[in-house]
Amino acid sequence: MARFVLIRRTPLPPAECWERLTAWSRHGERVPFTRVSVVRGSGREVGDVVLARTALGPLRFDDPMEIAELVVPGPGSAPGSGPVAGRDGLCRLVKHGRPVRGWAELRVRAVGGGSAAVWTEELTVAGLPGLLDPFLARAGRLVFGRVLDHLLEP
Repeated sequence: MARFVLIRRTPLPPAECWERLTAWSRHGERVPFTRVSVVRGSGREVGDVVLARTALGPLRFDDPMEIAELVVPGPGSAPGSGPVAGRDGLCRLVKHGRPVRGWAELRVRAVGGGSAAVWTEELTVAGLPGLLDPFLARAGRLVFGRVLDHLLEP
């Protein structure tokens, strides 16, 4: 399984950072040949499904992702952090597609006067041997790093 972690700091407050990270249709703006949309629910609740559809001519595949956990950032204490800390945001997506399996987590936490966004993903691609996982992880860091930078740009 290929795994990668992306971390970005931004001057955006946690609520705005969260809104940008969960603007699902904008994710496809930086992934070549891919459109992202919500196909079940609002994209803001557990059980909703976000679909990334990649198509190049007759070649196409779907990457359906179900929201398995969702905590919106906000006021309140995180365990062990004292009464002033805010609640971190977390969206865990589970990939249920045929060609792509795994999960992704988007996290937002308050840092200084802004936020830190953390994107963690583990995935396998059907037919790709595990020997290629380091290359798949590198490609994921490159592609999804561009997505994350785009979502957070001023």
